[in-house]
Amino acid sequence: MSANGKVRLIAIDDDPESLQLVERFLCEYMGDHLEVASYCDPIRGLDAVHQQRPDIVLLDLRMPNLGGMEVLERIVELDRSIDVLLLSAHDSAEAAVEAIQKGASDYLTKPIDLGRLRERIGRSVEAGLQRRKAERLDDESLETCQFEGITSRNPAMLDVFTSIRRVAPYFRNALITGPTGAGKELVARALHRLSPGQGASPFLVCNCAALTETLIENELFGHARGAFTGATEDKAGFFEMAHGGTLFLDEIGEMSPAAQAKVLRAVQNQEIQRVGSPAIRKVQVRVVAATNRDLAEEVRAKRFREDLYYRLAMIELKLPSLADRKEDLPLLIREFIARFARQYNKQIAGVTRKAELVLLRCSWPGNIRELENTIDFACMICNSARIDVLHLPEKLLRPPAAAPVQPGSHPLVSLEEMDRMHARAVVGQLGGDKTGAAAVLGVSRATLYRLLAD
Repeated sequence: MSANGKVRLIAIDDDPESLQLVERFLCEYMGDHLEVASYCDPIRGLDAVHQQRPDIVLLDLRMPNLGGMEVLERIVELDRSIDVLLLSAHDSAEAAVEAIQKGASDYLTKPIDLGRLRERIGRSVEAGLQRRKAERLDDESLETCQFEGITSRNPAMLDVFTSIRRVAPYFRNALITGPTGAGKELVARALHRLSPGQGASPFLVCNCAALTETLIENELFGHARGAFTGATEDKAGFFEMAHGGTLFLDEIGEMSPAAQAKVLRAVQNQEIQRVGSPAIRKVQVRVVAATNRDLAEEVRAKRFREDLYYRLAMIELKLPSLADRKEDLPLLIREFIARFARQYNKQIAGVTRKAELVLLRCSWPGNIRELENTIDFACMICNSARIDVLHLPEKLLRPPAAAPVQPGSHPLVSLEEMDRMHARAVVGQLGGDKTGAAAVLGVSRATLYRLLAD
């Protein structure tokens, strides 16, 4: 980002007329937030990328001396966070796939559709401003970083956001891994919303773990009338109902080998057969699968089909546990309180110091879903301006096992020492953020420093 706070874009194209058009257009429509520099020589342009570290690079694919793919590889090697958009006069699906695999975030064809260019660069500018805002988070701020309904400022999650932006326009299949309750369905919905034509296309969810072996084929592929007792009419399955959109197969690691074989055919050939029908039906479905299992290990143990795993894992998004996203806890707590306070029509401003300490010290084995349910419960029964410990589930109030008291030691602790321990714990949980800790504790920064110094 430039010194004036604008997002920096470098355009590299050996066609000066194309460069002039792009620069004039972007400056006219986005000049308030975007700074543009253009280069006809790819070598000079690459030098500028090295020196200026732009947020966005608009790069022509075919140039003399140094091709666009080679420039792309060098940019990715320099800094993977740079948003690289390739331009080409040749509409080639193979080139687009290669570009995405090498680290480009989009592939646009010439002649340039200025409307699409404006929309695409606009998303990149917004992402650049948001990323910089997250990077500027310091002792003075606990600002929220949001992406498609997902709240985080954790570096691993920000990487997931970047990956979603890059692959959403092109993916056919994707695999989301992570612990239960980490937000895999939210990520799947983000992929769907950013994919082409999402406004009119369906998003369906199938919980594979909830379906028995006898039901799963019927639910996924449907059945023909008379296929079995009680089949009085034709019924479409999830794959047909998701035609033109996205099917989210949650907990796919629980699926039996027999069902996996049938899903592989549907995913690979985009063909299905209803139970009891010989007819082959063509479908067009993006499949996003999710699991809390290590599918690579499941493949080695012969419990999951290798061919289906590699078909799905062409794009794999790995979500961290909430225990690895401790910096997100204050943001998520605040977000959930605001949501459930509105739902229950209550005026709840936040949590008390004691309740905050309990929430921050919890390991959250159930991840974001457990935290969300906890805040939901607390808001439901809270009858005051702030959630206190008495509003939290009893299981959270059980203290961790204490070390045995040694003879001659002094197990009793004064109130002053408890305040000091409390302050240090909150600062630690917030990653050293003293201003944020002072706000949580309800004390001035001077008082906090005194507590930390004692």
